[in-house]
Amino acid sequence: MDKGNYKKIRYFPERGQIAYENNRKRCRQDYKAFKCEKFIKYVESKVLEEKRSLDSIYGRVLKQGYFKKEEVVCTKTLYNYVEAGVIKVKNIDLPEKVKRRTKKKTYSKRYKRTDGRSIEERAEQINNREEFGHWEIDLVIGKKDKEDNVLLTLTERKTRKEIIRKIEGKTIEAVQECLDQIIKEVPREALKSITSDNGQEFARLYNIEEKGIKVYYAHPYSSYERGQNENTNGIIRRFIPKGMEIKKFSDEKLKKIEKWINTMPRRNLGYSTAEELYQEEVENLEICA
Repeated sequence: MDKGNYKKIRYFPERGQIAYENNRKRCRQDYKAFKCEKFIKYVESKVLEEKRSLDSIYGRVLKQGYFKKEEVVCTKTLYNYVEAGVIKVKNIDLPEKVKRRTKKKTYSKRYKRTDGRSIEERAEQINNREEFGHWEIDLVIGKKDKEDNVLLTLTERKTRKEIIRKIEGKTIEAVQECLDQIIKEVPREALKSITSDNGQEFARLYNIEEKGIKVYYAHPYSSYERGQNENTNGIIRRFIPKGMEIKKFSDEKLKKIEKWINTMPRRNLGYSTAEELYQEEVENLEICA
């Protein structure tokens, strides 16, 4: 209030209380970040250098005892720090935060599957991931060019173990040749069944049942029935975005991507890695043999 040269400042208790609470909150956050500075720097290096997710880092350090609980902040707080600019990690460094746009696919009836088991015949112990040795299969496309290679991906449902192979193209023959090689590499009891979509490249996949491997086909337009494989393909896209030529990626580079995925700590695995759990299952098979 102005009266000549005299200024009177009014104090509003409600506003003062809000400002006080905000400052207190900010102070507590800054203090926690400072107290956990060593952990924060560890998180920054894991995200920026190894492309790990915030949650996998948080869960893994506690599981392995790298830090004590009081020396870390939880996943939610880490995301808050990113939003507030408290740490060096930015939203663009966290691919899992980027929403993927879905695009309608067109399907051709020309290559409709004529034989094979429906996913409805798949046993409950496969559906609920109780039994080891059941895989989901898919192809990852790079550049939409007939001259480009594609990736064949296999994901084991229980352990989330990932196999990535580069093949010549999106053909029945290329898929079959690659699978024949994988079957030779994987322990027999570790490959009991494969679930695929109804794509033309998998139209004759059921032929491998002659080798004692059951093949199940998901319902048309139901990618969620192969959810684990679809999710892992999304992780591959962090390294090979849509439209990028796959033929430019060497087998060595693809092996590194495969290893990165298989050594990623996951919440749904109790922050173990797919490779750790897969090796445990394989060892159990050898003991029982």
